[in-house]
Amino acid sequence: MDADEREIYQFLKSWGSQFIASREICRRAGGKQRSHQEPEWAKPVRLRMVEHGILESNATGHFRIKRFPRNNKNKQWVSPDIAKILEEKGVKIEEAGADSDVAPDEYYDQL
Repeated sequence: MDADEREIYQFLKSWGSQFIASREICRRAGGKQRSHQEPEWAKPVRLRMVEHGILESNATGHFRIKRFPRNNKNKQWVSPDIAKILEEKGVKIEEAGADSDVAPDEYYDQL
């Protein structure tokens, strides 16, 4: 990834799995000075990132980081009470957090 792609990636990473408007990416990812000089600077960069498989867009033209495919075959939901009991016994329970769908940065660098 080049510098512009990294700026967009880091900005979208902070929003998790939420779709962000194209104009908002242009305005916030590059900073105030850059958005005044070039209001649509991120358009070709975003399209390139979609082609590489780093970003995905919805029907309204909003973008987010493409979700990381996870293997959920052997995972099973555990109630909070049972999770507490298991933790007391020393069994580690993996919870689904907000960033569980986002891969490490190295994964997106390889694309």
